[in-house]
Amino acid sequence: MARTVKRWLSLLAAVSLLLVNAMPAAASPAPYDSYNYNYWKEAVPSPDAYLPQRTISGSDLGIGEFKDPGDMNVSSSGQIYILDSGNSRIVVLDAKYKLLRVIDGFMLDGSKEAFSVPSGLFVDENEQIYIADTGNSRVVVLDAEGNLVHTITKPESDILATDFQFQPLKLTVDRVGRVYVVAQGVYEGIMQFDENGQFIGYVGTNKVERDYGEYIWRMFSTKAQRAQMVLFVPTEFSNADIDHKGFVYATNIDPGSNEPIKRLNPSGEDVLKRFGYYDVKGDIRFRNSTGPSKLIDVKVLGNGMYSVLDATQNRVFTYDDEGHLLYIYGGKGNQVGTLKTPVAIEQSGDHSLVLDRGKSNLVVYEPTRFGSTVNQAVTLHYQGEDTEAVHLWKEVLKLNANYDIAYIGIGKSLLMEKKNEEALGYFELGMDRKSYSVAFKRHRREVMKENFGTFLTVAIVAVFVLILVRLAVKWKRRRQIDREAGLH
Repeated sequence: MARTVKRWLSLLAAVSLLLVNAMPAAASPAPYDSYNYNYWKEAVPSPDAYLPQRTISGSDLGIGEFKDPGDMNVSSSGQIYILDSGNSRIVVLDAKYKLLRVIDGFMLDGSKEAFSVPSGLFVDENEQIYIADTGNSRVVVLDAEGNLVHTITKPESDILATDFQFQPLKLTVDRVGRVYVVAQGVYEGIMQFDENGQFIGYVGTNKVERDYGEYIWRMFSTKAQRAQMVLFVPTEFSNADIDHKGFVYATNIDPGSNEPIKRLNPSGEDVLKRFGYYDVKGDIRFRNSTGPSKLIDVKVLGNGMYSVLDATQNRVFTYDDEGHLLYIYGGKGNQVGTLKTPVAIEQSGDHSLVLDRGKSNLVVYEPTRFGSTVNQAVTLHYQGEDTEAVHLWKEVLKLNANYDIAYIGIGKSLLMEKKNEEALGYFELGMDRKSYSVAFKRHRREVMKENFGTFLTVAIVAVFVLILVRLAVKWKRRRQIDREAGLH
């Protein structure tokens, strides 16, 4: 008996092992929580939009470890430039992350010049390299071969203080060669230089948000007390990027600001669209964190999308051109894909790259099916091809039925096709009140137009019947009066 039971148990165990081995391996979960915010500003779980693929360190490239890497940029040709600040060098990789060359200086007047604590980097369409050489108080411009083109040093201008110290931190360049520099200790805005390195002026200024309680208290304070109070000084910009239209995207690290991201037009006005449910500022509720997002870098992805890098929770937030939060990925930790001290974000093909100073490596993220489908749908919507985007939004809803933006996208497509009644349901699901109102007004107008003839006929008949009734009543009363008077 015991032998029989044992035999059956062995058989059951063997079958169980076969079934377990026959099951497909589950996808590796992300080493961080993926979530988004709903209409009520609640953080709700979301499918992963990006997953870590690999990391790249200096030793992987055979050039020694990176030391305090500070910035990176991907050129239009696909080459990846990493500013290895602690080693005062620039490491250039191809699109497959293979080492191409290392630039550790340049020739100036017959002698080799080295960088000193460089902190910012940008490569323009002509493959010219712009380096914010902070320790040397200059911007160095090199050609694709690493030869010096020119330098931008401390500008001379009446609007600058005599003791002004030029310490460039980050920079970006537009198509005509204008250089936008985020400099240390400069609160007036982003410094702008022409293609020859001449200082033009400032562009964009962070508005001062007054604390009116402190303002009233200041009115009743003594001179000595006022001297110890914090001044209402604008905050500095933390980083900048530029889109193909020449609009400068800039971030600041003011924790109290509801507008830490700006899109500056040539006049310096902020024209960033903020049509989403909530402010465009990273985390709006602080899940297991100590405070609001501290945005230290921005990357324009194209087709209206852009990503910002948060140094508080080490996450990446991606928005569309209307200010809707599309997805969030990244987080703190020591696993592959989590970050210790992120400093820069870039895009290489469909991969997202984050430079981690704390781990001295580059983290490569690849889009998941969910992230890729969202990106494609947003791209079609931005290009005005809403009808083509519908099947992608429906695919997104299969992966995440709580994705409000997909409902809104389908609703807008139906609105374009004048299917207003059908669009109402999608706008209701997506909690888009503004679009719902537009669809409702159009639907009401359609109903009135379709039924106006019937309505008018019924109204005329009703009026005619009412007149007849009144005449009949009047005739009956008069007849009654005549009968009482004996006239009949």
